Amino acid sequence: MIIEQIYTGCLAQGAYYIQSENQAAIIDPLREVEPYIKKAKAAGAVIKYVFETHFHADFVSGHLDLSRQTGARIIYGPTAQPGFKAHVAKDREEFKLGKVTIRVLHTPGHTMESACYLLLDEHGEQKALFSGDTLFIGDVGRPDLAQKAAHMTQEELAGTLYDSLRNQVMTLNDDVTIYPAHGAGSACGKNMSREITDTLGNQKKHNYALRANMTKEEFIREVTRGLTPPPAYFPMNVKMNKEGYESIDSVLRQGTRALSPEAFEAAANETGAVILDTRNAAVFGQEFIPNSVNIGLDGNFAPWVGALITDIRQPILIVADEGREEEVVTRLARVGYDRSLGFLKGGMNAWKAAGKETDHITSVSAEELANSGAEAALIDVRKASEYLAEHVIGAENIPLDYINKHMSQVDKNKPIYVHCAGGYRSMIFNSIMRARGYHNLINVSGGFTALKECGKFKISPYVCPGTML
Repeated sequence: MIIEQIYTGCLAQGAYYIQSENQAAIIDPLREVEPYIKKAKAAGAVIKYVFETHFHADFVSGHLDLSRQTGARIIYGPTAQPGFKAHVAKDREEFKLGKVTIRVLHTPGHTMESACYLLLDEHGEQKALFSGDTLFIGDVGRPDLAQKAAHMTQEELAGTLYDSLRNQVMTLNDDVTIYPAHGAGSACGKNMSREITDTLGNQKKHNYALRANMTKEEFIREVTRGLTPPPAYFPMNVKMNKEGYESIDSVLRQGTRALSPEAFEAAANETGAVILDTRNAAVFGQEFIPNSVNIGLDGNFAPWVGALITDIRQPILIVADEGREEEVVTRLARVGYDRSLGFLKGGMNAWKAAGKETDHITSVSAEELANSGAEAALIDVRKASEYLAEHVIGAENIPLDYINKHMSQVDKNKPIYVHCAGGYRSMIFNSIMRARGYHNLINVSGGFTALKECGKFKISPYVCPGTML
């Protein structure tokens, strides 16, 4: 028996490859399915099942393409209503995979169709639980995302999740290994551990939501406390996962069209496309196409695209480091942004050689800012929890997530220095604001880390983020 966790850091997402004898199953696959197919082929196995723990909100699953290309059956938990051919399982229904068995456990609460999949070995012994968004390491799934579809309040969903955990999950053997769908950094929970597997017994000891003596009322109160609004793209990803979507191959063909500077500029003018520059923040700041938005590929790229480009159908034109264009299109498609129109062939060098206009964003070091002698206005674009934990005294907190809501707070007419933790998010913020006519924002290189290490700025007393939940 083989169990392999295929973890994608950008989305903090875990897909799973399970094989027994010459049969394989995939749980919660990502949009690009070729790696799973190649893995099974190399092992001499046939992919028999695609198990989906629920209709995902934070990424577009590869279930449809994987089923089309392999003939694998798509399996959902009870009450699911997919808009395509799939098997909606009953609670406790079992599926044979080689010598092992996979048992469906209906665990509503995060969503009403949510299911966990219990792996039993050839002797019927409990070995692993693929817990989806029902149970994470250190946390449980947030109960507010499915309110509209379930016609329930988040408190009612939380109560349902409490029952699912107590009746379906916590009754399993303590030595069962938990394999969740997400880890720290995902917006599907609020307090996930950086560990991505654990035993159920250990989680009973350390996961706040699995306390043995916890009442349902306490669970509801603690699970719903401190929830922040989900990213805007979540409902559209659910819709795509539930109703279907275009093949990833078609999306890649369209998005990886190489466009000359002239064709790129014409496409931008004719379609109203967002020019998405995925290069490193510092490189972007030195020179970029006017009105570009910078979201660096070497960071939490897909989640930030989803949070900041609010229309999932928005046409996108890509500026990328040479050789990484397909990676950009793939990672956009993972979160449902399928309308990539192509990329700038030759990048910024070609753009400049064609005599096209460029822009830049001024950056200063923490030392330069400290030595300027001016009373600097500071904007801190980190999350509220990061800011409350520790910040430069006098800095105003405008989290990048809520840039559209708080844009009017920014004075267009005076220099303002913008920082995040290290420089990734502040450049995103600055690029968006500059495209909207804010030309007096200055980026602080190295972010809060550099400001603190500089030793010339007053820093608030440290407060452990865990005490704020």
